[in-house]
Amino acid sequence: MVIFLMANIFFISDTHFGHKNLLNFKRDDGSHQRHYTSVEEMNADLIKNWNSVVGTNDKVYHLGDLALQVPNLDFMYELKGKKILYKGNHDKLDISQYAKHFKDIRGADHKGEFKFMLSHIPLHKMSIKLGFVNIHGHLHHKSLDDSSYFNVSVERINYTPIELGVLQEILRACNH
Repeated sequence: MVIFLMANIFFISDTHFGHKNLLNFKRDDGSHQRHYTSVEEMNADLIKNWNSVVGTNDKVYHLGDLALQVPNLDFMYELKGKKILYKGNHDKLDISQYAKHFKDIRGADHKGEFKFMLSHIPLHKMSIKLGFVNIHGHLHHKSLDDSSYFNVSVERINYTPIELGVLQEILRACNH
């Protein structure tokens, strides 16, 4: 008997591995945007959280701003899953660096089966197909007050990739 295991699908954005200065960024209320005391602590926690939910055969859509101030992406060997990158404004390494770790590299895309449009920066409202939701990053802890958008920046999803079913349930609860 052959047993097929369904792979899960996850979404995440704005991990900013290695971005030390990000630890100094503040929210509107003056609190720190990220609660880590060092970039090493942040990197380790992001890797631990990722691997706590993502399996080897799962698919992860990383919606940009993977890393900053890192000489290479060797830490990616520690992250489980088959990964697709939607390049963000801080993803400036040579494309060959990303190609070693990602099954595909994109700018923006639509997933008709989920009614999602995927991008790093939120798409212009006129670019979102009728009935679709723009799953994006870039805004970190902030979100747009519009049901056509959902932000998967790590600050919005507890620093852990969000699984497709969980995301769909949140969207249903918000009357998307």
